[in-house]
Amino acid sequence: MTVSIDWFAFIQVFVAAMLSATVAVTLYAVGLRLLVIAGRAPVVTPAEFTDAITVITPKEAKRAAKAAAKAAKRSPLTAGQKRAAFLGALTAFGLCSLVVLAGIGIIVFFH
Repeated sequence: MTVSIDWFAFIQVFVAAMLSATVAVTLYAVGLRLLVIAGRAPVVTPAEFTDAITVITPKEAKRAAKAAAKAAKRSPLTAGQKRAAFLGALTAFGLCSLVVLAGIGIIVFFH
Protein backbone atom coordinates (compact mmCIF):
# COMPACT_ATOMS: atom_id res chain seq x y z
CA MET A 1 0.00 0.00 0.00
CA THR A 2 1.47 3.35 -1.02
CA VAL A 3 0.73 6.58 0.75
CA SER A 4 0.35 9.63 -1.42
CA ILE A 5 1.14 13.05 0.02
CA ASP A 6 -0.94 16.01 -1.10
CA TRP A 7 1.89 18.51 -1.41
CA PHE A 8 -0.36 21.43 -2.33
CA ALA A 9 -2.36 20.97 0.92
CA PHE A 10 0.88 20.65 2.86
CA ILE A 11 2.16 23.95 1.42
CA GLN A 12 -1.18 25.65 2.14
CA VAL A 13 -1.03 24.60 5.79
CA PHE A 14 2.62 25.68 6.07
CA VAL A 15 1.95 29.14 4.58
CA ALA A 16 -1.14 29.65 6.74
CA ALA A 17 0.78 28.69 9.87
CA MET A 18 3.68 31.01 9.05
CA LEU A 19 1.36 33.94 8.27
CA SER A 20 -0.75 33.51 11.39
CA ALA A 21 2.34 33.16 13.59
CA THR A 22 3.83 36.29 12.04
CA VAL A 23 0.60 38.24 12.58
CA ALA A 24 0.25 37.09 16.20
CA VAL A 25 3.86 37.93 17.09
CA THR A 26 3.69 41.29 15.31
CA LEU A 27 0.48 42.27 17.11
CA TYR A 28 1.96 41.28 20.46
CA ALA A 29 5.15 43.28 19.78
CA VAL A 30 3.12 46.32 18.72
CA GLY A 31 1.05 46.00 21.90
CA LEU A 32 4.17 45.92 24.07
CA ARG A 33 5.65 48.90 22.23
CA LEU A 34 2.47 50.91 22.70
CA LEU A 35 2.43 50.03 26.41
CA VAL A 36 5.93 51.44 26.75
CA ILE A 37 4.94 54.57 24.80
CA ALA A 38 1.94 54.98 27.12
CA GLY A 39 4.29 54.96 30.12
CA ARG A 40 3.13 51.59 31.42
CA ALA A 41 6.20 49.48 30.77
CA PRO A 42 5.70 45.98 32.15
CA VAL A 43 8.24 45.14 34.83
CA VAL A 44 8.83 41.45 35.45
CA THR A 45 9.10 40.47 39.08
CA PRO A 46 12.04 38.34 40.15
CA ALA A 47 11.65 34.62 39.70
CA GLU A 48 13.80 31.89 41.13
CA PHE A 49 13.81 28.42 39.67
CA THR A 50 15.10 25.27 41.27
CA ASP A 51 18.35 24.13 39.69
CA ALA A 52 18.42 27.25 37.54
CA ILE A 53 19.54 30.86 37.66
CA THR A 54 17.74 33.85 39.14
CA VAL A 55 16.30 36.06 36.44
CA ILE A 56 16.82 39.35 38.32
CA THR A 57 17.23 40.25 41.95
CA PRO A 58 14.57 42.20 43.85
CA LYS A 59 16.96 45.16 43.94
CA GLU A 60 17.27 45.10 40.14
CA ALA A 61 13.48 44.85 39.79
CA LYS A 62 13.05 47.88 42.06
CA ARG A 63 15.64 49.80 40.03
CA ALA A 64 13.90 48.88 36.76
CA ALA A 65 10.51 49.98 38.11
CA LYS A 66 12.03 53.27 39.26
CA ALA A 67 13.65 53.82 35.85
CA ALA A 68 10.35 53.06 34.08
CA ALA A 69 8.48 55.54 36.31
CA LYS A 70 11.15 58.18 35.68
CA ALA A 71 10.99 57.64 31.92
CA ALA A 72 7.19 57.88 32.00
CA LYS A 73 7.39 61.25 33.79
CA ARG A 74 9.68 62.79 31.18
CA SER A 75 7.65 61.55 28.22
CA PRO A 76 6.88 64.30 25.69
CA LEU A 77 3.40 62.88 25.08
CA THR A 78 0.25 64.50 26.36
CA ALA A 79 -2.19 62.63 28.58
CA GLY A 80 -4.49 62.10 25.58
CA GLN A 81 -1.68 60.65 23.49
CA LYS A 82 -0.71 58.30 26.30
CA ARG A 83 -4.33 57.21 26.66
CA ALA A 84 -4.56 56.60 22.89
CA ALA A 85 -1.34 54.55 22.99
CA PHE A 86 -2.74 52.49 25.88
CA LEU A 87 -6.00 51.86 24.02
CA GLY A 88 -3.98 50.91 20.94
CA ALA A 89 -2.01 48.43 23.06
CA LEU A 90 -5.21 46.89 24.39
CA THR A 91 -6.54 46.65 20.83
CA ALA A 92 -3.35 44.98 19.61
CA PHE A 93 -3.45 42.46 22.47
CA GLY A 94 -7.14 41.80 21.78
CA LEU A 95 -6.48 41.18 18.08
CA CYS A 96 -3.57 38.91 18.98
CA SER A 97 -5.90 36.93 21.24
CA LEU A 98 -8.45 36.67 18.44
CA VAL A 99 -5.81 35.32 16.06
CA VAL A 100 -4.84 32.65 18.59
CA LEU A 101 -8.46 31.75 19.36
CA ALA A 102 -9.30 31.60 15.64
CA GLY A 103 -6.41 29.20 15.10
CA ILE A 104 -7.60 26.99 17.95
CA GLY A 105 -11.16 27.16 16.62
CA ILE A 106 -10.06 26.13 13.13
CA ILE A 107 -8.10 23.20 14.53
CA VAL A 108 -11.06 22.03 16.63
CA PHE A 109 -13.66 22.63 13.89
CA PHE A 110 -11.78 20.83 11.12
CA HIS A 111 -10.53 17.97 13.27
